[in-house]
Amino acid sequence: MKPMKTIFENMVPKNEMQVRRTGGFTLIELLVVIAIIGVLAALTVAGLGGIGKSKKISSARADLEQIKAALDDYYAKYHVYPPANQRPNSDYTPQNDRAQFNQLYYELSGVTINGANFVTLDGTASIPIASVNAAYGVAGFLNCSKGSGEDASPAISCLHKLVPAQYYYPVTNITVPTTILVTSVGGPDDTYQPLKMSGVNPVRYVYPGVQNPGSYDLWVQLVISGKTNLVCNWSKNVLINNPIP
Repeated sequence: MKPMKTIFENMVPKNEMQVRRTGGFTLIELLVVIAIIGVLAALTVAGLGGIGKSKKISSARADLEQIKAALDDYYAKYHVYPPANQRPNSDYTPQNDRAQFNQLYYELSGVTINGANFVTLDGTASIPIASVNAAYGVAGFLNCSKGSGEDASPAISCLHKLVPAQYYYPVTNITVPTTILVTSVGGPDDTYQPLKMSGVNPVRYVYPGVQNPGSYDLWVQLVISGKTNLVCNWSKNVLINNPIP
């Protein structure tokens, strides 16, 4: 008489027995699968970080393009670009650096005189006439409505559709509280605070330019994951860890 085990094995198809014997995962196989999942997750996170960085840089570029278009409109009327901050170098500190603390917001918005103040054409900002020299080292603004009647010279508005994240008021830790153009991206690292204010990252402007002697230099610096990213009008590429001009 055949043993019961042998009889049972003859009744079960060989392929089914093979399935039963190989249907589970070994510990090594499980560890390999977990390792692969970990690598894929890390690559996904890194990819998302790269997308986030690209989006910030694209937003900063869009801010600069908007300002460049405004500068073109300004030049079309006055045949010169807005003056840069003319404060003497003896007044320099990292926080009131003339390149980042400039009068572009007022010059590109256009101003009128209302009593003792310059007021932007859209009414969003003003600065005392007596404070302009202390702030920027100039007597007034070129893009300002002047005169009356036939001698009237109206200012023009060059900045259009700015959102609140593209300008900041008041910058209070400098000589005169004022409004400046900033990038909507912010630092973006919180540790990067050129004006010692979280999220306030000024647009820098120099005229005549150092990098562009025939026109102007315009740039913003973003600090992303500890690295500086210079977005500027003299290079199509983002300059990594490049010194500020």
